[in-house]
Amino acid sequence: MLQLDLRHHFLIAMPAMADSHFAKTLVYVCEHNEQGALGIIVNRPTNLTLGELFAQTKIPADEFELAGMPVYFGGPVQTDRGFVLHKPVGQWQSTLAINQNLGLTTSKDILLAVGEGREPKNLLLTLGYSGWAQGQLEHELTQNAWLTVPASEHILFELPSEERLLAAMALLGVDYSSLSEYAGHA
Repeated sequence: MLQLDLRHHFLIAMPAMADSHFAKTLVYVCEHNEQGALGIIVNRPTNLTLGELFAQTKIPADEFELAGMPVYFGGPVQTDRGFVLHKPVGQWQSTLAINQNLGLTTSKDILLAVGEGREPKNLLLTLGYSGWAQGQLEHELTQNAWLTVPASEHILFELPSEERLLAAMALLGVDYSSLSEYAGHA
């Protein structure tokens, strides 16, 4: 049986999504294999900025250009841990290479580099991640909980968070407001 691979795809929550963690979210899938899936929500900023997070965690940072960037709620799993989605992949202590361009890093060395004004400049930091057990995401897809579309780096790194969901829908040629809260099967 052919394994569905949604790595480097967006999951778009359908309007009927009952789980408040995922209602009206856009999730970027970082890993998807026979054991399950891991993604981060990319359109739910918190009230915390990167500069404030660095101050709270005592990561040295002079006036760095990304200080005002929001920290995102990445999902309900391990919300006390940071996950940095970034471009380029680079050479960090703990990185999952998603593809040739993007990585997801959990080690502190990437934050130290950012605090010093070094690469990567294209990044998105989340607290927590979204995880699915073996077969769970596939089941949710059959229940019409999500739409999927190949991801866009432009949407991830160049658009403000409030525009990302609608931009991902536009990749499908669909207007989010036209979706029904009710799904059916033919």
